[in-house]
Amino acid sequence: MTDNPDRTIGVAVLGMGNVGAEVVRILDESAGDLQSRVGAPVELRGVAVRDLAKPRKVAQELLTDDPAALVARDDVDIVVELMGGIDPARGLIRNALENGKSVVTANKALLAEYTGELATAAATRKVDLYFEAAVAGAIPVVRPLMQSLAGDTVERVAGIVNGTTNFILSAMDETGADYDDTLAEAGRLGYAEADPTADVEGYDAAAKAAILASIAFHTRVTAADVHREGISSVTSADLVAAKKFDCTVKLLSICERVHGTDGRQSISARVYPALIPLSHPLATVNGAFNAVVVEAENAGRLMFYGQGAGGSPTASAVLGDMVMAARNKVHGGRGPLESTYASLPIAPIDDVPTRYYISMKVADKPGVLAQVAGEFTKRSVSIAAVRQEGAGDDARLILVTHRAPDRAQSECVAALEDMDSVIKVSSVLRLEGTDD
Repeated sequence: MTDNPDRTIGVAVLGMGNVGAEVVRILDESAGDLQSRVGAPVELRGVAVRDLAKPRKVAQELLTDDPAALVARDDVDIVVELMGGIDPARGLIRNALENGKSVVTANKALLAEYTGELATAAATRKVDLYFEAAVAGAIPVVRPLMQSLAGDTVERVAGIVNGTTNFILSAMDETGADYDDTLAEAGRLGYAEADPTADVEGYDAAAKAAILASIAFHTRVTAADVHREGISSVTSADLVAAKKFDCTVKLLSICERVHGTDGRQSISARVYPALIPLSHPLATVNGAFNAVVVEAENAGRLMFYGQGAGGSPTASAVLGDMVMAARNKVHGGRGPLESTYASLPIAPIDDVPTRYYISMKVADKPGVLAQVAGEFTKRSVSIAAVRQEGAGDDARLILVTHRAPDRAQSECVAALEDMDSVIKVSSVLRLEGTDD
């Protein structure tokens, strides 16, 4: 297919769920504007769906249940993949790229595993692979990392990138309800899927963390490289206790450049619920909204905030990518390539410096605090704050530590669980967003 300014750009859409339906609608209603922005007409060639009998707001002749045939058509220049999942999306995208078609996708699960394979196929055929919508919906964070900050050194990317978990934790904080009740309410309101595992256990956020880390640190990072913990163990008592330390609890995706004492660098990519100070910009991100904070050597701290999911917001990001890919088809050129020159090692969570919040039920007798503190001293973990609550059978200790290797912190917790004076370690969360 030879690029020239006179031809029409043909687009195939794979999948017509909430996002796909919005993409198709905008392509139709904004055809004139899109033509002006691209420099050539943009036409929908077809839409691949699972069920041809289901009523849809698109001409029946555009529908097909054969996505492979649609991708293979000679009049298709750009494939927009919105099916989700690994297969058959992986093969369809690879075939499109290998046949000289640019691809726009919102498939974070696929990208978190196979970006390298797909990026290589795109580079070989000199076509585009765009995926702004795969992370944080309408919030532009992928392109700023790849282009706007291409001349800077990114030190840290931390964010709230899953709306379901943020809605649940925000509601628990506001109402005092427990996790199970709030999850059920999120399902009734449409914020949680029938099977919420991917969201509440952190799989969705981990996939997005892998994508962000890969871009920010010029290193291929997969979902398997991301340390992952979900929110199902967070209690309403944790949120109440967090307030006493002027904090709240959020599920954070953190991608960080780790500087070793020997001068060597590595990458930490992790997802877990954590306390963050109320003064931190992410603390005020509530409901189903997302936000990402980027810290770069020269640019300093940048924050990107907005709707991280939903048909229209995600379609906005998809259409932005599609316009970029179409411009490149018309005028020649291509978007940025995958950058993996750094190839930094992945730091295991054990070696990453973190802070801990630990809540435990203890025996109400003299010397317990000294015994507990002794276990931390043995492992060179410094205690930053202690709160004692209750008495008798309800006696509790809440500790917040200073920064120390995660291995040492977890060894302290294991030692506490073996102590006769500690009846139960009720909760363990990390603390982020502080300098000490």
